[in-house]
Amino acid sequence: MNAEVEFHIRNNYPWAKLPGNIRQLLGNSQKEYDKCVTNYSIKNQLRYRQNLVKHVRKEERRYYEDLLKYSMEHLMLFPYHLADIIVKGLRVTPFSYYQKMMHNIMSSEKSYDSLPNFTAADCLRLLGIGRNQYIDIMNQCRSSKKFFRRKPIRDLLPPRPVNGIHLEPWWIAQAGYITEDDIRTVSITEKNAIDKIIDVGPQLAGVMDFYILHKLFLKGLAYLDVPIEDDDRIIVPPLEGFVMNRVQGDYFETLLYKIFVSIDEHTTVAELANVLQIDLDLVKNAVSMYCRLGFAKRKEINLELDELHTSWQEAPQFSSKSQPDKIEHQLITWDFPDSDDIISVPLEGDLLDGTSLEDAESTSAVHAKRIAFLFDSTLTAFLMMGNLSPGLKSHAVTMFEVGKLSDESLDSFLGELEKVHIDDVAEGEAQRYFEHAITLKNTISFLRYNKLISPCGDQYLNGLGLDLLRCESLLGLDPATCARVLQKNYEILISMAPLSNEIRPVSSCVPQHIGPAIPEVTSVWFKLYLYHMVKSGPPSLLVVKGTRLRKLPEMFQEYDRLLITTWGHDPGLVATSNALLTINDALSHSAVLIQAHGWLHDGRTKSIPFPLNEDELKEPFSEDQMQSHPTISELASLVDLQHYCGVITLLRTGCRTLEAVSSSPSHTNQTAGESNIEIAPSLIDVGSMSAIKDGGLSLLDLPLTLPENSQLASEWTLLDLSFGIPLFNDALNKDVCRRMAAQSLCGRPNLEELLNSSRRMTLELLKFISEYQDLPVAPEADLNVGPGSNLMNQKPLLPYPTRNLVFIDGRLQEWPTKGP
Repeated sequence: MNAEVEFHIRNNYPWAKLPGNIRQLLGNSQKEYDKCVTNYSIKNQLRYRQNLVKHVRKEERRYYEDLLKYSMEHLMLFPYHLADIIVKGLRVTPFSYYQKMMHNIMSSEKSYDSLPNFTAADCLRLLGIGRNQYIDIMNQCRSSKKFFRRKPIRDLLPPRPVNGIHLEPWWIAQAGYITEDDIRTVSITEKNAIDKIIDVGPQLAGVMDFYILHKLFLKGLAYLDVPIEDDDRIIVPPLEGFVMNRVQGDYFETLLYKIFVSIDEHTTVAELANVLQIDLDLVKNAVSMYCRLGFAKRKEINLELDELHTSWQEAPQFSSKSQPDKIEHQLITWDFPDSDDIISVPLEGDLLDGTSLEDAESTSAVHAKRIAFLFDSTLTAFLMMGNLSPGLKSHAVTMFEVGKLSDESLDSFLGELEKVHIDDVAEGEAQRYFEHAITLKNTISFLRYNKLISPCGDQYLNGLGLDLLRCESLLGLDPATCARVLQKNYEILISMAPLSNEIRPVSSCVPQHIGPAIPEVTSVWFKLYLYHMVKSGPPSLLVVKGTRLRKLPEMFQEYDRLLITTWGHDPGLVATSNALLTINDALSHSAVLIQAHGWLHDGRTKSIPFPLNEDELKEPFSEDQMQSHPTISELASLVDLQHYCGVITLLRTGCRTLEAVSSSPSHTNQTAGESNIEIAPSLIDVGSMSAIKDGGLSLLDLPLTLPENSQLASEWTLLDLSFGIPLFNDALNKDVCRRMAAQSLCGRPNLEELLNSSRRMTLELLKFISEYQDLPVAPEADLNVGPGSNLMNQKPLLPYPTRNLVFIDGRLQEWPTKGP
């Protein structure tokens, strides 16, 4: 449906008041508009009497029946905001709704993953059916079908809600659809409770007998509203009981995720609605759902123990824990080591300035803006896949699904990260998981309440609090909304490095961002821009989509490892022998950057941290002083390496050395009879000697002396540059953090310089892109605006390459279209 049509339906424009251009979009047909009104109202679960649909659909009951049917077919959450109609009028309780939904998907033999995340969580809460229970019921059904008369699925489903259903004393008890037959089956106390709700009106759950209310709820004779007021503040603790299945994308699920990443315990519901510019009632519905599912709680509940019925003090669920442990374990099986086997280590103290969290209480008591550390889904994947610590699971799920881990949750998060020890690493891919956990702990400890990196040292004497934000979750907000959320809550943004090429990083001037200035900075374009400007880089070829290579270009044939980057994805190493098939397959759907990486084995890389100071650039170059490499000096004149933080990656392929040897005068003039040979161990390793001999280059043909620093420097070329704090190496992480503190990187004077230099670099980069591709390149409409939104609403994607480009021998030029 057209967005303009939706706008007019949402604002209750009748056909007579529709603008002419909207009527034309509908073919000047009122029937078509009426159809759109009905579809939109059902899809968005709108109330009949308060919306335009009441003038289109004459039968209210039939409308709600169609709404329920659509919601169930599309596996949407039960419309709790319409419970007064659905439960009292149609006698459909949340339990019966999900029971029928579960019956339908089991009858269709769909997998458990077909349930959207929040719907699956509500099914687990009411039916007690998680992944394992679903599979068990399906197996019972299939086995009975094979050997005996098939057992009906309904007989295998629970007949009533789970006994451990969670209730809160501040919820409101309402009477359901009650018949005379129901009254005959209840006890006297239950009947009295029902009479009180009907005669007096809805009751605060806390003033009723907990056990009586619980029985009425299980029998479907009462239901509960979760009231949210304008001035309520909400806390989102680490998620427990969340089911990670799939995202469906319906209106309410989209709203839930938008509010998840935006909410904090210092912002009222009304303020949140204003920041997001979303209808207040919709925000209240979403927050009410969080509290009902146990994913959030009200910060302040104005109830004293003596105001509650005595049964609530005895109730096992009055401890405010959302679900029994057994329910949480139904989600998925995780094999964690025993807690006794995990060694606890202290936090890295050398990064902190000595300010304890207790000393920071005075700062955090009054809400102040914080630092936002931006990460991508790669980090959460490492924390979830590594089996690093039993308690990390809920925090990692929160970081991924909520999109934020607030400062209030970081104490427990750091406690879990302390249990991860680098000595636990075996080898291989698992090592990356442990390294990222260790460096994340160090980074949080460094950034949190550290006055050395506070933008306003006088205002924040104890430093700032820290929130962790997932970039992909911010993409779910439209740019203007994201900008408002960031400006309201954060003083400065700092990215992890490197961010994945698969996302669009945040672009923000207020608050300022220490990270990629614009999304193009994390793309292939930035690599080529740097190579072109500093005239240093490995042989590289950017091939446009649809090209087909008949053979591997000659520039790559002498290498054994190639670095392949498909457009919008992270690079990967490929053996040259298998590269052609891989490249052609990728070219069918994407542009591809091909780069030389290693000769005989993977290329050797060296990471240089920055910010750098001028003294480091003036030191004599050696392998121990890579900051003095001529390429770094050239790069420093192009990119601001003093007011940014990040990592420069240099590459040594190993092939250039032999080229220099074979063309040197000493190689030409030497004879085989000369025996006083000194071989540079940095040039030749034992594993490659035989290959060199087989290639026609004798060991006796090597130069007599070690290469000079100038020749050694020529062996290293620029590979990449990433802005932000690196998490992939512990030593590198500490070095960058130390440099940030020493050079007051987050101080106001530095941030002003950073803003100017990032704007200059942005304009130069966009100008470079416009020169090397044929489509117009428009700069970001407003550098003060945050990231792009989701795929439907985001700004245009990165400029797509339209020419084949090659970088070799320090020159970037167009590659002939009639290439191999």
